[in-house]
Amino acid sequence: METQVAIVGAWPAGLVLARLLELAGIESVVLELRSREYVEGRVRAGVLEQRTVDLLGAAGVADRLRREGMVHEGLELRFGRRGHRIDLSGLTGGRCITVYGQQEVVKDLIGARLDARGELLFEVAGLSVDELESPRPVVRFSHAGRDVELRCDVIAGCDGFHGVCRDAVPAGALTVYEREYPFAWLGILARARPSSEELIYANHPRGFALHSMRTPEVTRLYLQCEPGEDVDAWPDERIWAELQTRFELEDGFRLNEGEIFDKGVTPMRSFVVEPMQHGRLFLAGDAAHIVPPTGAKGLNLAVADVEVLAEALRAFYADGDERALASYSERCLRRVWRVQHFSYWMTSMLHRPPGQDPFEAQLQHAQLAYVCGSRAAATTLAENYVGLERV
Repeated sequence: METQVAIVGAWPAGLVLARLLELAGIESVVLELRSREYVEGRVRAGVLEQRTVDLLGAAGVADRLRREGMVHEGLELRFGRRGHRIDLSGLTGGRCITVYGQQEVVKDLIGARLDARGELLFEVAGLSVDELESPRPVVRFSHAGRDVELRCDVIAGCDGFHGVCRDAVPAGALTVYEREYPFAWLGILARARPSSEELIYANHPRGFALHSMRTPEVTRLYLQCEPGEDVDAWPDERIWAELQTRFELEDGFRLNEGEIFDKGVTPMRSFVVEPMQHGRLFLAGDAAHIVPPTGAKGLNLAVADVEVLAEALRAFYADGDERALASYSERCLRRVWRVQHFSYWMTSMLHRPPGQDPFEAQLQHAQLAYVCGSRAAATTLAENYVGLERV
């Protein structure tokens, strides 16, 4: 097989890139190890920045997002048994966030890809990438009982943290920066109406908690736990009791409870590789960076990466100009490190590390009080949360 761009990974980064290239008349093949059912069913983050929503709209894949997505103009920081609203829209000139599950974004993108009769192969096996420094790198895999060698101009490695693309870069060519946090999130999905119209980030002496939602009938909730926590040690009754405690208010507050139909533990990690490219291989999304989920940035950062890559590829195929491709990593990393800092800041401000002493707890409360009491500090949070337009 031959194509212009081989895209490894049918997750948001790879699928958005394929869509942007299709609209620019650039041919691509998307390859995915997992089944379509697995990719469309995996529950992940669901907070979309304004710029992500705008890009999906411009790409013609936001009809269902606009019908079903829940637009939020603010969020709440809760600490000391009091709630404090951050007016995201008012502080950022009308920008906001939209709650719409990642799996729904993936379904929309897969549907658009198949409607356009674009190449999208699921359940490929034995996938490898090679000859990255040549003008025509190669992706080898097997599919439907045949071995395939796919030649292309560029490989986009959008296959996640555990994918094959990053590991194909020669030893010593990449620098790794990482940090593992001493806590994790226990997340649940419950058949219960959301208890608030907006997200609630709670700092409590027993640990962090987050109130979110997926639909008007389904609530998404998280609570801070140990990294190696056994989900079986958390029966539904214990989860609800702990969540009720961490969200308590002086004047009373009670979460709506319901059947818990999904639960799991998410580790907390910061990870970046530099550069995000080697030869004709370009890494995007989780293949190049991981952020702790506190800032709701993973999917949004992946989309920002491929927006830059698509722009560079348009210039390359229009007139052979490789300057934008050469600067891909540099451009992306400016945003990556800004987002890493924001996510680290939110995580540090809201979570209780093991063995936290009273002095550290007071520092956290002072920081939270400043963010909620200073328009300048609240604006910093708001503009980062809804997504910086330029970095």
